[in-house]
Amino acid sequence: MNSIVHKVEGDLPWYSGLNPQHWRILTASFLGWVFDGYESYALFIVMPFVLNSMLTPDQLTNRALWAGIAISITLLGWGIGGLVGGVLADYIGRKRMMILSVLFYAIFTGMTAFATNFWAFCFLRFITGIAMGSEWSTGVALLAETWPNKARPKGAGFLQSGFGFGTLIAALVWLVLSQTQPLGANTWRLVFLVGALPAFFCLYIRRAVGESEKWLEAVRKQRWAATEKGSGAAAATAKRPFTLTEIFREPESRKRTLLAFLLSLTTTVGWWAISSWLPEYAAQMAKASGIVNPGQWALRAALLYTGGAVVAYLLSGFLADALGRRVFLFLTYLGALVTTVITYQWTSTLDGLLISAFVNGFFTLGCAYSWMAIYPVELFTSSVRATAAAFIFNASRMIAWIFPILAGSMIHTFGSIPRAALTLGSIYLIGLIVPWFMPETRGEPLPE
Repeated sequence: MNSIVHKVEGDLPWYSGLNPQHWRILTASFLGWVFDGYESYALFIVMPFVLNSMLTPDQLTNRALWAGIAISITLLGWGIGGLVGGVLADYIGRKRMMILSVLFYAIFTGMTAFATNFWAFCFLRFITGIAMGSEWSTGVALLAETWPNKARPKGAGFLQSGFGFGTLIAALVWLVLSQTQPLGANTWRLVFLVGALPAFFCLYIRRAVGESEKWLEAVRKQRWAATEKGSGAAAATAKRPFTLTEIFREPESRKRTLLAFLLSLTTTVGWWAISSWLPEYAAQMAKASGIVNPGQWALRAALLYTGGAVVAYLLSGFLADALGRRVFLFLTYLGALVTTVITYQWTSTLDGLLISAFVNGFFTLGCAYSWMAIYPVELFTSSVRATAAAFIFNASRMIAWIFPILAGSMIHTFGSIPRAALTLGSIYLIGLIVPWFMPETRGEPLPE
């Protein structure tokens, strides 16, 4: 009888068990990540205009350093906020934490539009980053704990695609504002005012989204163990251990956390070696070819890179289920390694660079980040799930935040953008080894 039931379930479409509440949860989590993508890319787009408004002529002679400081401060806030927000989500609930993170980052984004000097701008970006970082792990945990097992990886991939759509929206908003210039040299401020719109989204979350029953049940029954293998050893007790230390206490949980973090670090370091330098590399190639407006090629490369990532986001859940988690990870980093070599060593024309930018974005941004929404939530129990996902996703940012400041000197040290990208991109070799030491979770229910 059981085999017949499983066969019938296997013949049903992946979305057959979803109801309106599931789609509302995906919508809430997806839109939260859209706003995060908008915020992140908007900062890159308007940075030259912010510097022109706030720096002295002497300071403007070293634009790269000041831009790196502003971006790095935002990333540092993002890493800290993501880690703190994940821990809080395991204590106060996924829904409440999502509301707080969206509300606060909307408020401080809006306040950024009124910054009067560079350091005030950086302070507001840091606070915005803290609030912004809190949203991802909360949304991922909520979706994972509410969606059916068969549909969960696909939903996680759809959620992750919100970041790519957010970057495209930021590019479109700036395209309109830059052409109309309603505030002249201060038009960049309107980009951050638009970013304050998510405050209204909090009303939707409060009315449409429910709390995770899996998390509520784990708290009620005082199940504090971090993995299913630790459940027997860690008996239910009234005193709850601190979730951030709990994911390192059990040997199995510690192993999973550190291996997943190593993959996350591989993704983050590799991404900064590719994404942050690719537009500038395209501009250099265009300039060397005698093109009048090389900046247009930089924008095209950035948009195609993001477009490739969006395609990967949407497909990642299906690929992870079809291939299995470990094979998906292995092919992700193999693709990232190969396309990095193709992009920076074998591509000699601008048209070829645009094609490779799309494929590169598919692997180094799309697939390389999608697994973090799909896989870590399957490795840990509900009482620590948001904490573990937040640590894996954000701890690497605590290291990578320094990269924008060092970017210019790194290129100088290695001699060129291709050499710097190929050297740092070699970190993808780690991704070919680590997955085989991690558990395969395809088709398995979430640990309780």
